[in-house]
Amino acid sequence: MGTNAILAQTSQRLINNWEYVKGDLGGIWEAVRPVKEGNPEASPVWTKVSLPHCFNALDAVDPDVNYYQGPGWYRTNLNVDNPYQTGRTLLHFEGAGQKTTVYIYNTKVAEHVGGYDEWTADLTDAIEAFKKLPVFKSQFKGKIPLSIRCDNTRDLEMIPSNLSDFNVYGGLYRYVNLIYTPKLYVDKVFAETHTDLKAKSANLNVKIRLADPAGSIGATINCELIDPAGKSVYRYTTKISAGAGDAQLFKTTIKAPKLWSPTTPAMYTLVTSLNNGGETSVKKEKIGFRNFEFVKKGPFMLNGQRLLLQGTHRHEDHAGVAAAMTEDMIRTEMTMMKEMGVNFIRLGHYQQSRIVLDLCDSLGIMVWEEIPWCRGGLGGPIYQEQAKRMLVNMVEQHYNHPGVIIWGLGNENDWPGDFPEFDQEKIRAFMKELNDLSHKLDPGRMTAIRRCDFARDIVDVYSPSIWAGWYRGNYTEYKAVSKEEFDKSDRFLHVEWGGDSHARRHAENPDNALSLIKVGGGADERAGDASLYGGAARVSKDGDWSESYINNLIDWHLKEQETMPWLSGSAFWPFKDFSTPIRPENPVPYVNQKGVVERDFTKKESFYVFQSYWSKTPMAHIYGHSWPVRWGDEGAERMVKVYSNCQEAELFVNGKSYGIRKRNSQDFPAAGLRWQIPMFKGKYTIKVIARSGKTVVTDEITQEYQTEKWGKPATLVLNKVSEENGVATIEVKALDNKNILCLDAINLVEFMLTGDGKLIDNQGTSSGSRKVQLYNGRAIIKVMTQGGSSVAAVKSAGFKTAFLDLR
Repeated sequence: MGTNAILAQTSQRLINNWEYVKGDLGGIWEAVRPVKEGNPEASPVWTKVSLPHCFNALDAVDPDVNYYQGPGWYRTNLNVDNPYQTGRTLLHFEGAGQKTTVYIYNTKVAEHVGGYDEWTADLTDAIEAFKKLPVFKSQFKGKIPLSIRCDNTRDLEMIPSNLSDFNVYGGLYRYVNLIYTPKLYVDKVFAETHTDLKAKSANLNVKIRLADPAGSIGATINCELIDPAGKSVYRYTTKISAGAGDAQLFKTTIKAPKLWSPTTPAMYTLVTSLNNGGETSVKKEKIGFRNFEFVKKGPFMLNGQRLLLQGTHRHEDHAGVAAAMTEDMIRTEMTMMKEMGVNFIRLGHYQQSRIVLDLCDSLGIMVWEEIPWCRGGLGGPIYQEQAKRMLVNMVEQHYNHPGVIIWGLGNENDWPGDFPEFDQEKIRAFMKELNDLSHKLDPGRMTAIRRCDFARDIVDVYSPSIWAGWYRGNYTEYKAVSKEEFDKSDRFLHVEWGGDSHARRHAENPDNALSLIKVGGGADERAGDASLYGGAARVSKDGDWSESYINNLIDWHLKEQETMPWLSGSAFWPFKDFSTPIRPENPVPYVNQKGVVERDFTKKESFYVFQSYWSKTPMAHIYGHSWPVRWGDEGAERMVKVYSNCQEAELFVNGKSYGIRKRNSQDFPAAGLRWQIPMFKGKYTIKVIARSGKTVVTDEITQEYQTEKWGKPATLVLNKVSEENGVATIEVKALDNKNILCLDAINLVEFMLTGDGKLIDNQGTSSGSRKVQLYNGRAIIKVMTQGGSSVAAVKSAGFKTAFLDLR
């Protein structure tokens, strides 16, 4: 059998045929003992699941409960058929939360603490021992019983802190792989690259780490470097003596390397083959050549040219599955980021899947990846060892990715609360220890932290907290505040800015709240600013949370960034709405709503603001696709905004042209692509035709204009607005005592259903939550009718409950 044929069998994702129990067992014996139907041993009841799977797929955003934090068990029976005579059988975890224990039958074989780094359990010896037991054939019919206990119980001596603004999820929420290897194999390859500024040459230094090397003398290693076009550019062969630790393999110089960049993410392939006693294993690594620099007191440079880092953030979280995102979901998300124009991402606030890192490399997205030392203070020796172990794992596991430029050491480490002691000097000392460790592991990349001013001098790159126009001040202060912070740091990068927006909520006068705000202190975020209670006036507490306001805030930031030549870049927080246990009273309960897309990938209007500044592909988008009804006086002029990266655009309203506007990024808002349109009661069809050279793009929406003035909301009305493929969409509207739609109503409503159907809720979206604030006097949710009859209801404090028959 050829090497490739063996390789095709050596790694297998274990997706199907799993069972799950939420909660703990009395012991491992309960997972494997013989069970007869109807007997006491049949309890607890196991549920069939597939991987990836998260304990908190739905309860993370259930408005009525705290999300589950505790143990859960998984089990499956493996067919084990290792093609290597003396090989090892391994279980490789891409990430599991948060403490994990692995059993073969009733034997514990491995434990791991930490929810975000990869790790491997060696099953070989336990499998061989189990095969000798009578139950191997009698009870398990020649299969190997695998049981796994995951546990996300609260633990102050673990990172991340439960004070963090995200859920600390539990479960096998990333892929688990069954891997067969020879006795001796290449565990890791470390490819260190250095590229000169003129790209005439690049140095490549390759080290390897062997697994289980004892007694395997005289193995042959072959290395081949293949360029992006598939051409072999370097080969190396050597015999290696077994030994512990990392072995230097070779150093070479590559002439005229093809450089990796966001526009041309050129990837080389390094193939390392190891032959030992007739058994061969192969490891393929993608690498890239690039030169980057954060200029001291200056901007960011890539391959000798200034590049503005246009960034966002990612949490591993999605509607209906929480952290258990499939590869297809992850690819969709990362491709959407690239479509928006992103060239940089901060992975907040923990190491993420190798799938994410691979996509960043291939799409051309630079990466700041960090360990989850996030909030709470500093724990004891166990806590600190975990943080250091995670840093080592992160650097070693993602060392070869050309997209990675920064290793993040912490986030908001100035936030106390988990320990009686909060000692800044001890935090500084540990930060320095992490910083030194990072540079020892990888001298070629920068270190960074966000928001811990008393440790800003320790790391290479620092990001203060600047939330101008949200948690503090006015968004027009952004440039001045950023320059002040820039002057305090050797290397400045602004990560985390923006604000919340309740999808589908719009405003005719979105900046009204700014009149209440004290100007100044745009970077002076304080404890409690994220709260909806007390303290100084701020948009986060006193604003309308409309998409209209956030579009203006983003628009202002992006137009200013074009006039800040000293700026290395920024990263908007975050790309997608995500669940959080500390925001139960948000318009969508338990959801941080700062994303430019909802938790199910539905784009908010702000996605297109970014695209109009960052994307090179011609686009045009009329603001208001999710704004069915505008309002005002009869004949009042209303602004129609178009977000576009084209040179000019022409607007048509009900077929009439309102003229051509030229795009000018400094003409706020909408880069000058705005029109004042007199509106009268009735329906409007609005169309834009935008041109960039010979390319023409168009967009069109329909809206209604309401001139009737409304009073206080008096009644709720529930209607079915559509049904497709057995899924009905129902909508509640708040009307005043004259049955006029109350377009500023933001009441919290609760949907209910009884009968044959099922609410599609606990999605953490504006249209998938049974408790949700109204957006412009309405809210929608979907119902799976399941071919039967149901009664839907909606209630809200101060209203009579409204009902609707669904047949």
